Amino acid sequence: MSYPQLLSPLDLGFTTLRNRVVMGSMHTGLEDRAWDVKRLAAYYAERARGGVGLIITGGYAPNRQGWLLPFGSQLITKQDAYRHRIVTRAVHEAGGKIAVQILHAGRYGYHPFSVSASAIKSPITPFTPRALSDKGIEQTIDDYARAARLARFAGYDGIEIMGGEGYFINQFLAERTNKRSDRWGGSAENRRRIAVEIARRSRAAVSSDFVIVFRLSMADLVEGGQTWDEITTLATELERVGVNIINTDIGWHEARVPTIVTSVPRAAFVDITAKLKAHVDIPVCASNRINMPETAEEILTRGDADLISMARPLLADPDWVAKAAAGHADEINTCIACNQACLDHAFGNKQVSCLLNPRAGHETRLVLQPTRRAKRIAVVGAGPAGLAAAVNLAERGHRVDLFEAENKIGGQFDLARRIPGKEEFAETIRYFTRRIESTGVHLHLNTRATVEQLLAGNYADVVLATGVQPRIPQIDGIEHPKVISYAALIREERPVGKRVAVIGAGGIGYDVGEFLTVEGSPSLKLDDWKQEWGVTDPEAAPGALTAARPAPAARDVVLLQRKSGAFGKSLGKTSGWVHRAALKAKGVEHLGDVNYERIDDRGLHISFGANRERRRVLEVDDVVICAGQESVRDLEPPLRAAGVQVHLIGGAELAAELDAQRAIDQGTRLAARL
Repeated sequence: MSYPQLLSPLDLGFTTLRNRVVMGSMHTGLEDRAWDVKRLAAYYAERARGGVGLIITGGYAPNRQGWLLPFGSQLITKQDAYRHRIVTRAVHEAGGKIAVQILHAGRYGYHPFSVSASAIKSPITPFTPRALSDKGIEQTIDDYARAARLARFAGYDGIEIMGGEGYFINQFLAERTNKRSDRWGGSAENRRRIAVEIARRSRAAVSSDFVIVFRLSMADLVEGGQTWDEITTLATELERVGVNIINTDIGWHEARVPTIVTSVPRAAFVDITAKLKAHVDIPVCASNRINMPETAEEILTRGDADLISMARPLLADPDWVAKAAAGHADEINTCIACNQACLDHAFGNKQVSCLLNPRAGHETRLVLQPTRRAKRIAVVGAGPAGLAAAVNLAERGHRVDLFEAENKIGGQFDLARRIPGKEEFAETIRYFTRRIESTGVHLHLNTRATVEQLLAGNYADVVLATGVQPRIPQIDGIEHPKVISYAALIREERPVGKRVAVIGAGGIGYDVGEFLTVEGSPSLKLDDWKQEWGVTDPEAAPGALTAARPAPAARDVVLLQRKSGAFGKSLGKTSGWVHRAALKAKGVEHLGDVNYERIDDRGLHISFGANRERRRVLEVDDVVICAGQESVRDLEPPLRAAGVQVHLIGGAELAAELDAQRAIDQGTRLAARL
């Protein structure tokens, strides 16, 4: 066995998990509507077939006040429970075990009848919650117990009580949101009473042979968060009242410390899980930024945890466990923590999927079945779109030639992996390299496909995934030696000075800003990352939060945009704030409503406003152009004229803003159709 700890069973006394992998809870959007239940069942069943030890569903409210959204996911009535049986039956038939997460949103509920410990508005919702009365609290605890009974009736193997992420229970635990003076507030004992009572009554409702997991916030990462003594005392009391597993939760949704984006080092918070594990005898589950088997195995071998929770890695690859067990970890489609199709969708009230695996959440609709008629197909361009198309076409049985003008595959991902904190993107290139080998795609590197070559190949279809090239704006002096494109900069085709202007404040502009301000473009080591963001030992400060001490910037950078509005509006919903904060911490100057007058030996000349009455010269050593992209599609007209069936995907089809999610989705869906 390649990973003996990870793949070993866990005996809970009354039931055994087949390995130490837990699929962590993630709301997909399929939970909210009755007509999506079969799709949800197929989604979980595919992960069960892939070998996951225990699946934990997205969150279901125990009452209507606890809804995340109006008429959102709930487990309140027997009718709800009957519907859940479709999910549990599918998972059990696939050989898996599944627990339902009971989640009360509290003040995070996006509706006007939300409730909490105190009437304190959340910064991420527009509604001020009502403070629950003593009677209301007692009723809510009973509602949790009812949800536990219904979960058992629905066929679940257990429940997870969500006690972290700043949701309802966490709002009672922390002084930040609990200003009560009755038996549910004030002292630490009073503040944790609701969590203990929910666990106690839930256990009484389901008897002893039913798994109860408690998702415990071990580092709130907000001002007014819990102390370490409060957290450990709660953990021991939860064990005493019958909780079987404690799952790690890190950070509230409103925390200004990133916890799961790609720039967070792998297993960044496992030291906190290990510290908690010393206080209890029941199994403890580690989580956050654990995406490969070797990392998980190291954690378990050190004894830092008993289980490993992963949500997004199992979106990216439902066969993650099976591949690890077979010794094929190099074939895992590794989660890069981009958040673009998962959390950004979840918080935008869209259905969750995965940038790397568009089938996630669409298992019944996006089917890659063997073709009945194998064709010879050419794919031009080995960026994300071309790679997705080529390997999926070949897997279906088509004969595929993949042409790439460069000496390596990856396209824009090869640039992305060089950005500080985006080194994970190299894993995707490794994955596609392996898929090319295993599916038999014929890869032609250093080959700029020509019309003559493609016509001579007698291909049934030609897929143009030729990508984009940087758009060069019309600025006087744009040919000046100070000017460099973002691609040439990131490839380090020439050195740049200590004073740099960046034209364009989209996603690439922010990436370039981080590339320029971090010396040598390394990914931060864990201790340095914690210092950068103000994360400390939870014993040292409530909420594990201290003053951030970012390292000085490697260069003086000015980020410019023509627009007059806020910067970074096109960035991801759940990751954009991280990029904005990172550049702010490095002292990057932001200038908007800018006209670019000219570039000369002095630097970049700019003016402001429609009348250009205010002028300034940025005396910089270099000017980096991040002013958008243009599609490369010169092969299309002659191929169509010759009667070739041509398909444009990715940046070749639309170059508005680099969008790997759209590119991989298009490539995959095209492969399913051809």
